[in-house]
Amino acid sequence: MTMTIHVDIVSAEKEIFSGLAEMVFAPAIMGEVGIAPHHTPLLTPLSPGEVRLKLPGGKEEAFYISGGMLEVQPHVVTILSDTAMRAEDLDEAAVLKAKEEADRQLHDRTADFEYAKVLAEQSELAAQLQSIQRLRKRAGRS
Repeated sequence: MTMTIHVDIVSAEKEIFSGLAEMVFAPAIMGEVGIAPHHTPLLTPLSPGEVRLKLPGGKEEAFYISGGMLEVQPHVVTILSDTAMRAEDLDEAAVLKAKEEADRQLHDRTADFEYAKVLAEQSELAAQLQSIQRLRKRAGRS
């Protein structure tokens, strides 16, 4: 019998995933963490990036998050993020276009506040592209 843990991934708009997983991988601020059933309780901030779930039966699902918080209890993992979506729903062309615009704004910066905002946006876009590339690689479409 496979051991599982309940996982909830919630964005500011809606619940993205609620179900069982054998393993959870998330981009904690200090590096990727792996969460198995009966993990020690943990509360940590998350960086923008990919959350991967190993589901019962061996299937994997991937999600993009814009950062947020990870709470681990022995039987429940909760991921709260302002933005969360299934990695397969990311639009590569739109992400590349937005990244080009952010790069252009970095070169034409006018104020420190805008500079910091564009840097944060650029970090999120890079994480989205990385999620798209990993999903493509797992699907065997290099």
